[in-house]
Amino acid sequence: MNVTVFGTGYVGLVTGTCLAEMGNTVVCVDVDADKIARLNRGEIPIYEPGLEELVVANHAAGRLAFTTDPAPAIAHGDIIFIAVGTPPGEDGSADLTHVLAVARTIGRHLGAASVVVNKSTVPVGTADRVRECIAAVLAERGVSIGFDVVSNPEFLKEGDAVNDCMRPDRIVVGSDSPAAIALLRRLYAPFNRNHDRIVLMDVRSAELTKYAANAMLATKISFMNEMANIAERVGADIELVRHGIGSDPRIGYHFIYPGAGYGGSCFPKDVQALDRIARAHGYDAQLLQSVERVNDAQKNRLFELVSAHFGGELSGRTFAVWGLAFKPNTDDMREAPSRRLLEHLWNAGARVRAYDPEARDEARHVFGVRGDLTICEQAQQALDGADALIVVTEWKAFRSPDFRALAARLKHAVIFDGRNIYDPATVEAAGIAYYGIGRGRSVARH
Repeated sequence: MNVTVFGTGYVGLVTGTCLAEMGNTVVCVDVDADKIARLNRGEIPIYEPGLEELVVANHAAGRLAFTTDPAPAIAHGDIIFIAVGTPPGEDGSADLTHVLAVARTIGRHLGAASVVVNKSTVPVGTADRVRECIAAVLAERGVSIGFDVVSNPEFLKEGDAVNDCMRPDRIVVGSDSPAAIALLRRLYAPFNRNHDRIVLMDVRSAELTKYAANAMLATKISFMNEMANIAERVGADIELVRHGIGSDPRIGYHFIYPGAGYGGSCFPKDVQALDRIARAHGYDAQLLQSVERVNDAQKNRLFELVSAHFGGELSGRTFAVWGLAFKPNTDDMREAPSRRLLEHLWNAGARVRAYDPEARDEARHVFGVRGDLTICEQAQQALDGADALIVVTEWKAFRSPDFRALAARLKHAVIFDGRNIYDPATVEAAGIAYYGIGRGRSVARH
């Protein structure tokens, strides 16, 4: 099939590439000429495991093209995906500027019947606005062309997006058009061979499903962080509690890991946007507001542990920080807990030596050049001259260090484990003081 994708960010680039991998001919459109030039040279603007190889192979095979020219791209597509960003506005609501700009562009260049598929995460009712926008531009042109607008939200995890796209656990399609549904079924047939993963519903339900999914996952994380804070105060170990409740099949083990708070481009933005949607319709979403408040406070927790251990005397100290991305297997630092931690440390007069396997360039872009930050090329380099080690992101490369060697390298033998990836007894046996999130028995001894 001939597919057009507007947007070459995480969602657009991964979606377009995976559709090309399945034999479709895909044209990706973006207004960023530099990004398009880089993609045409085989340079991938984001880090996502497995993506670069697929982009290069499908581009070379002629199934995947990149352009800034929307007219031929729209003429190409039997299906046109809108996969542009919906950043939070000043009030936290989703900004539809880019989505509606694409809709107007489609209206200006549409020459034949097509199906427009909204892949971006958007407020309920956006499909109606996209439809109205396209129809208004077509009316200005004095032409009558049939088109459908479908909601087909993405459920891609950063760091595992290619796998999620190639092996989806569900394909949500929101439409009341039998012809559009049939076309989407054809498109997704190669992804759907084992069993039917397509979940059909009306457009507005599909739009809400995406927000509900992310809000539920964010709620589980904030709940566990709330439990971790209680565990610290009562002398319990949240990791044991996690195993105890995760064994209940009604709860399960997924997304019940306490830590330094969630970040990234989705959960913070989507929880806020859903709260604003509720307010706009006269409902006070108290649970969503609490999820956001708990997460915001949790991002301070690592610094609080560091400050308490050193009696608030952090000025002139140097801290090694392992992990800058908001999660492993990505270079994304949007809303990352590391950003809050580093700002606190700098405000207290401390210096930071930081390492991340993939987010070093992004960190240089975010923080710029400053005398109190050294971005290291290896994890061990970050330990040079450091008073203590703070682990913020649970990269696999950090999971099994030589603790006795760590103790010898650090000026003060102490680790602050923001993701609970270490066993407190093992760390303490090496002569290192250990602080985790909600590891009450360990905190009580220091």
